[in-house]
Order: sequence, then C-alpha cells, then structure tokens
Amino acid sequence: METQEKLKRWRLILGKVAEQTLEQMASGEMLSQEDLLMDRALGAIYGGADGFGGGAGSGPSSPQLSRWLGDLRALFSPMEVQVIQNDAIRRKGLNQLLFEPEVLDQLEPSIGTAALLLTLKDQIPSCARENARAYIAKIVEDINRRLADDLKRSVTAALNRREHSPIPSASALDYRMTIRRNLKHYDTQRQVLLPEKFYFFEHAARSASRTIILDIDQSGSMGESIIYASVLSCILASMRSLKTHIVAFDTQVTDLTELCADPVEVLYGIQMGGGTDIEKSIAYCAELVQEPAKTTLFLITDLEENGNRAGLLLRLEELKASGVNVIVLLAISDSGKPCYDSMMAEKVSALEIPCFACPPERLPELLEEQSFHGGRLLRLFVEKQRL
Repeated sequence: METQEKLKRWRLILGKVAEQTLEQMASGEMLSQEDLLMDRALGAIYGGADGFGGGAGSGPSSPQLSRWLGDLRALFSPMEVQVIQNDAIRRKGLNQLLFEPEVLDQLEPSIGTAALLLTLKDQIPSCARENARAYIAKIVEDINRRLADDLKRSVTAALNRREHSPIPSASALDYRMTIRRNLKHYDTQRQVLLPEKFYFFEHAARSASRTIILDIDQSGSMGESIIYASVLSCILASMRSLKTHIVAFDTQVTDLTELCADPVEVLYGIQMGGGTDIEKSIAYCAELVQEPAKTTLFLITDLEENGNRAGLLLRLEELKASGVNVIVLLAISDSGKPCYDSMMAEKVSALEIPCFACPPERLPELLEEQSFHGGRLLRLFVEKQRL
C-alpha cells in the first residue's frame, strides 16, 4: 500500500485531531470529497460530543440523524453500517431517536437494533409503533429467507430417515444413503461418483409424529438468540408433522404457542429483561410432555439461573431419564463466543445433556442430527461446534 493511502487511512481512523501532523507527512491533499464525507460521518460517533452538530448541551435532532444515516448508507457497506449505527446507539445514547418514524425507516436491518427495540417496545410512542414493527418484520423476513427451506427439508428428511420412496423429489433426496449405496460406482479416473440409483425419503407424515418444545430465556442478555429462536419455533410450528410448543420465561412462564402463526407476534409477546427462573420453566415444560420418547426439548438459555439451581439440574435429569431428548442451546448467534454460566453448563453436560452454542446457519443440521438419529451423531455435531 502506498504511503499516501496509509496516511489517509490513519487520518480516517484517528480523526481530525491527527490532521495537522499527518498532513506534514503527506504529499498533497490526503482526503478527497468522498473521504471528507466519510470522515464527517465517522466523526459524528467517534469524534467528540458535538458530532451531530448539536452543540454543547444539546443532542442531535431527528433530521440531523436522518441525514447522517443517509450518508452512512451511501458511503459504507451494509455490514459496516450495522457496526457504526450500533456504536451510535451505545456511545451517543440515541435510544429515544429510534422512536422517530423517519429514523426507523432509514436504519439498516440489524438484529442488535431489533433486540433493543423489543426491549424498549413499551416506551415507543404510538406514532412510531408501526415503523418499529415493520423494522422487526424485516429482520424476521430475512431470517425466514435464509433458514426456512433448509429447516423444513432437514426435519422432513429426519422424520422419514428409515422410510424410502420410489417417487423422486429433489427436496427428499437421501444424500447419505445415495452416496453409500453407490460408492462402488465411483470413477477413480474422473474422481466423480456416478450413482446408479437414487434414494428418496417418503413424504412427511400428515399428522404430528413428534413433539418439539422450545423453552426460551427472555432475559435481556439473550436478545439475538430470542429473535432466532422465535422465528425457528414458528417455522417448526408450520409443519404438520410436528407438534410445537413455544414457551418463554424470566421469573414467570408464558406459553406463546397460540401466537406461532406470526413470529413478529411471538416476539412482541416476549418481555425482554428481568430475572431468570429456569427451574420453573422446565417444570411447566414437563407438563407438556405426553410421549417422552417422541419429544425433544430445546432449552435456549445462558444458564444464568437466579432460581433453584439444584432443582433445575434435578428436573433436567428426570426429563432425560423419562426418555425426553433434552438439548441446551447457550446461544443461537453468529456474533462470536457467547457469555454463559460455565459452571452450570459443566453440571448440565455431566448429565449427558448436550450443551453448546449454535450459529443460526447450523440449525438445519442440528435438527436433522438430533433425536431423529440418536446420540452418536448428535455428539459428533456438538464436537464440531466446539472446534
């Protein structure tokens, strides 16, 4: 990289305070007109108290913030915009401006911002409620677009793992069986597999053959996981081959199953924040179990238990002993290593209950590998998540 380009980058990183020093080292103007716009947009967040032009003692107005958001979208990539706007909310205390309709309409979709809106939803004025709901709906639509087809295909394949059909269907192709049965037709010279016969799963059962219970921790620290879990639960609830229960808890337990037709309604039914009583929620979920051997419970929590910790472990042990397949997801997130109670996680794992974080893109694989295939494949999945 040329010296001039390096100096320009350092100028954008360090801000206006470094301008005089760096200009002495540069040959000619460091910043173009576009660079100056970028510098101004970054300076609004990282460059001092009057970044939005509000002056001492006055915050940014809605029009100022709207113009700034417009500049961001023109100058930076969507991923960079998400990072900068999240920093703006945290550094500049712009929560109240999220309640302005014109600001919400310009925000780049971000799960972090959606989680904040859900946390503050009771404070949103009536003039901005529809805009806030529309913003959250964008996030839901994006997750649905990314995951719904793969999730449904994985569940269908898993439910019919041992039932094969002569009727071809790309969505029902049993890849593992097809590869295994056709290994003898591998062409070593061309290094390709030439299947002689394809194997397909039977169509999914028309009535519910398994029960899925999603028990979702609605404490504030679980914001991103709550959004993914809510969308996941609604996708599963739309499948006739599954009977799905959606439960949310803090110190109280709320059954949201009746809202499962609309993930936005589920999210609005969740009260983010407050304490955590996981043991109470597990007691409620245990009452929903009718056929333990055909039931999977996903407990989605960071295990920061404020209730009866010994009682929680005992209830989990009893559920597992009854035949329920219990899986603890410490987070559903692609934001890096999650924060959780590591001591509690070790105790849960000692009960031979899988306990791990799962990126959203791996959810279809998790659903296919979990109880429908037995413990060995699930253990392999867990090991891959820890690598």
